[in-house]
Amino acid sequence: MASLKELKDRIKSVKSTQKITKAKQMVAAAKLRKAQAAAEAARPYAERLAGVMGSLASKVSGADAPLLLSGNGKTDRHLLVVVNTDKGLCGGLNANIVKEAKRQARALEQAGKEVTFYLVGKKGRAPLKRDYASQIGDGFDTSEVRNIGFTEAEAIADDLISRFEKGEFDVASLIYPIFKSALAQDPTTVQIVPVPAPEEVTDTGAVVEYEPNEEEILADLLPRYIKTQLFGALLEREASEQGASMTAMDNATRNAGELIDKLTVQYNRSRQAAITTELVEIIAGAEAL
Repeated sequence: MASLKELKDRIKSVKSTQKITKAKQMVAAAKLRKAQAAAEAARPYAERLAGVMGSLASKVSGADAPLLLSGNGKTDRHLLVVVNTDKGLCGGLNANIVKEAKRQARALEQAGKEVTFYLVGKKGRAPLKRDYASQIGDGFDTSEVRNIGFTEAEAIADDLISRFEKGEFDVASLIYPIFKSALAQDPTTVQIVPVPAPEEVTDTGAVVEYEPNEEEILADLLPRYIKTQLFGALLEREASEQGASMTAMDNATRNAGELIDKLTVQYNRSRQAAITTELVEIIAGAEAL
């Protein structure tokens, strides 16, 4: 059994840890409001942009279609763009993202496709490297960025488009978490290069003439669409990270409180037993005299 001093020191240590987790929970809660608002504000623009692009894409086909829409005619080499966080202490968020990336990689390899990874964020590199060390290529480091913005999304998109035009891959898919609540952040996978044509296009019946023509507008719109998708993924990542961190730190604080209560009971019982033993010894000594 642990001594009274050991129990006292452990209670003190757990209380110190509890203060840290409580502080991190409060910081994550404060950051979550801002990150959630940013992620939710970006969704309508992305949806509207996708609708406009879909309307234009339905009017362009064949040799007139831009490369980012038509692709290079091959689907053999796949690039998985995995968006993880740069910091830990956010529950199972990064593990779930990595699990989704591995699931997609296995499915593609079983179909006879070649898979490589493009990593955004630090926390996904180590677990993916254990199984796919030779398939991890370059990535984009966001660990030094204080506030994620459109600039980072633009840099990633420009890099991916350049690699696609050089023929380094045929299809690129984006894997990132979608923020639903502080308790739920669901990893999802969407194709971003070449830009997939929408399955259904709403026909309003209106006759629209474009100036310049559809091909020129799409040539400018498609890169912006990819940048918007990446920007949205980064914002969703930020909101998901803060939500998962707040939940994880709240659970850690509660667990610390329960452990402190158990250790306190154990300490009191040990102290009471020690006092009882001393009293018995004193009484026995007095009777011996």
